[in-house]
Amino acid sequence: MNVSIIKYILGWILKIEAVFLLLPCIVSVIYRESVGIYYLLASFICIVTGWIMSHKKPHNSMFLLKEGCVATALSWIFLSFFGCIPFYLSGEIPAFTDALFETVSGFTTTGASILSDVEALSHASLFWRSFTHWVGGMGVLVFLLAIVPLSGGSHINLMRAESSGPSVGKLVPNIKETARILYIIYFGMTIIEIILLVIGKCPLFDAVTIGFGTAGTGGFGIKNDSIAGYSPYIQWVITIFTLLFGINFNAYYLLLFRKFSKIAGMEELKAYLGIVLVSTVAIFINTFNYAKSAEALFRDAAFQVVSIITTTGYSTVDFDKWPEFSKTILVLLMFLGACAGSTAGGIKISRIVILVKTIFKEIGSYIHPRSIKKIKMEGKAVPHDVVRSTNVYIITYFIIFAFSLLFISIEGRDAITNFTAVTASINNIGPGLAQVGPICNFGMFSIFSKYVLMFDMLAGRLELFPLLILMHPGILKSVILYAKPGKSR
Repeated sequence: MNVSIIKYILGWILKIEAVFLLLPCIVSVIYRESVGIYYLLASFICIVTGWIMSHKKPHNSMFLLKEGCVATALSWIFLSFFGCIPFYLSGEIPAFTDALFETVSGFTTTGASILSDVEALSHASLFWRSFTHWVGGMGVLVFLLAIVPLSGGSHINLMRAESSGPSVGKLVPNIKETARILYIIYFGMTIIEIILLVIGKCPLFDAVTIGFGTAGTGGFGIKNDSIAGYSPYIQWVITIFTLLFGINFNAYYLLLFRKFSKIAGMEELKAYLGIVLVSTVAIFINTFNYAKSAEALFRDAAFQVVSIITTTGYSTVDFDKWPEFSKTILVLLMFLGACAGSTAGGIKISRIVILVKTIFKEIGSYIHPRSIKKIKMEGKAVPHDVVRSTNVYIITYFIIFAFSLLFISIEGRDAITNFTAVTASINNIGPGLAQVGPICNFGMFSIFSKYVLMFDMLAGRLELFPLLILMHPGILKSVILYAKPGKSR
């Protein structure tokens, strides 16, 4: 394995994070907060460490899928570790595990928090929490591909290791141009949302942080009541843009070039919008007896359905108090997730569609044993390796889910809390039900359980396998041997 190129990529990741950490320094200057010094210190640590790791470009710059997976997994671990330094050193989150949990939750766009009073944080820290969502939404390695002159390797392996969905393709032949197009669309949509929020008299700081959380489908709020205190107009803007960020970004590329027929043929998009509509109407009818206007009830239903299926996790209402039918719908949506190629977490609609078609194909083979049918998506046959990888993904997903649930149940908390805590973590959602509901937090879990949930967050955001490949004995041995003095390969 080419560990030297992995080290080089990690060095660049830390240098990029060093630049990112300067942004909350600017915020602290604007609001005259002393906490900015800790972000400056963290930036300095990142730039020095990153320069040491990347000042010398490796002779062999080839990296295959395994190098891409290892680089991706380590990048997100490094980002989280160095990104939590300001929280810890400033004392705003005094326990290191809690600071790391908050940062992992931020970069993985989970939005699960250990904080009971979010509003007690400085503006700089509130900005950094939300900005980690924006960075994690599209992916830092996609950003790296867009700006850093890497050469000699298969760049698609980095994008494939970090991007969501059963398969990853290029928008244009050049992978660097693909990364740039993705970030241009991402940045443009974020700016449009922020402008619309400001038009609705949302304070600029609130609009920026909400925009970051919506774009990354993360869900860290800067208010203790999340989004409940904002006007109906602002809530509708957030609902619409959350829905849009849950759509495969390929659709926006096709939209820009007026390829409307291809957009109309996207099965996953149709299924996604259909599920959102049906779920919203079902919850609206089920909660109709609540003492609110019809518009407010429909707005709450639409907001929570979109927020949960896109794994954003913002809330306008304590949905833990909704009827069991409505809560069950939300829990099911937690597993679904939105479209592949979006910033959302979860299993993804495309995998669900493939699985359903696989089931019908299998039923058909029992009825007509000699028939030969292929699974098709958008009129094209789905390659066997995509079907196989989808099946393996689902099996692996539920194995990790089961063990995680078993591990955190050692503490003796109720089953609903444990089940939805793991569900919210591995699907990168944030809030669950009961003790981890929308008005609660994850602070009551033990250190052990928090690390289990952090693993779930990372595994869910990285689509499981990059993190599992990093834990493979052969890969670990290569990394450890390289890290020892006098060793190189």
